[in-house]
Amino acid sequence: MGDEWIMNTAHITRRDFLKWSGASALALAAIPAFDNVALADFLGSEKAAEQFGILIDTTKCIGCRQCQVACQQKNNLPPLPEKLPAQETYPAQLSADAFTHIEFYKTGGAADAPVFTSIKRQCMHCIEPACAAVCPVGALVKTPQGPVTYDAEKCLGCRYCMAACPFNVPKFEWASSNPRIRKCDMCADRIAQGELPACVGACPTGALTFGARQALITQAQTRIRNNPDQYVPYIYGLSQVGGAGILYLANVPFDQIGLNMNLPETPAPEYTIQVMEKVPGIAIGVALLAGGVAWWRKRHAPAKNTAPESEDARA
Repeated sequence: MGDEWIMNTAHITRRDFLKWSGASALALAAIPAFDNVALADFLGSEKAAEQFGILIDTTKCIGCRQCQVACQQKNNLPPLPEKLPAQETYPAQLSADAFTHIEFYKTGGAADAPVFTSIKRQCMHCIEPACAAVCPVGALVKTPQGPVTYDAEKCLGCRYCMAACPFNVPKFEWASSNPRIRKCDMCADRIAQGELPACVGACPTGALTFGARQALITQAQTRIRNNPDQYVPYIYGLSQVGGAGILYLANVPFDQIGLNMNLPETPAPEYTIQVMEKVPGIAIGVALLAGGVAWWRKRHAPAKNTAPESEDARA
C-alpha cells in the first residue's frame, strides 16, 4: 500500500491534493515515508549516456556573462545591470531571479596582478536527481532527454527539493503571493524543438558545448589527453552523486573554483531516501497538509484592485 501511494502521488494535482488533504489526523498518521522501491518512479528511465548535457570548459570562459544575459532574457527574468565591475560575481548566489551566473575566483598571479578563473554555475541536472526523488507530487521530473524540469501546477511548496539538492540549486519565490520553485531547466523547450539551450547559443568562445552526455565525456577526455598542460586530469560531474548532465573542465583544482570535491559517487537520492525513511509519516503528512492549505489560501485570496485609488478612497 505504501508503494502504491507514493507512485500515485507522482501524478497528483493541486486540486486532487486539496480533496485528499481533508483527511483526518488519523489518516495522516498512516501516510508512509519514502522507500527505495518507490525511488525508481522519480528517476529518469533513459541511460545516462543517451541523455543530453553541457560541457563547460572553464579554460575557454572569459567571464563575458553573455550566457547569463541570454538566460535572463529567455526566462523573462530581470535584466542584468548595464555596468558590472570586472571579476565580480553577480548576483552573489543563484536565486529565483537568476538561474545561472558567472562566478569569479582568484586562482593565481601576484597581489597587484591577480589571475581569475570564471565558471558558469546552474542546475547540474543530475542523472539521478535528489530533488525529483523527494518531491511527493512529481513536480520535479528527470526527462528522458536529460533536463530536470519543474511543473508549478503540481508543486505544493513543501521545499523538500531545496533541502535535498547537494548543489543548493532550487530556489523558492519567498516574496511572491503564489510562490514557485525556480531553477535552470536546460531550456528543455528549446531542446525539444531541436535548438540549443540559450546559454550555449550565446557563448562566443566555445566554453559551452551541448550534446549527448557520452559524446561530451569523450570530447572532454580527448581535450585532457591532447593538452595535458592545459587541464587538470579530471572531469567534474562525471561521477559526483551518480553523475550529472553538466560537466566541467578546468586548469586549476576544482575546489579552488567553488566546486565541492567531497561529494560521494553514490546517487544523492539514495542518501535522501534513507533520511526520509526516518521521518514519521505523520510529519510528512502534516508538512504536505500545511503546504496545501497555504497554496489554497493564496489561490483564494481576494484579487487586488490594480486601478488607481481616488482621492476619496485615500481620505
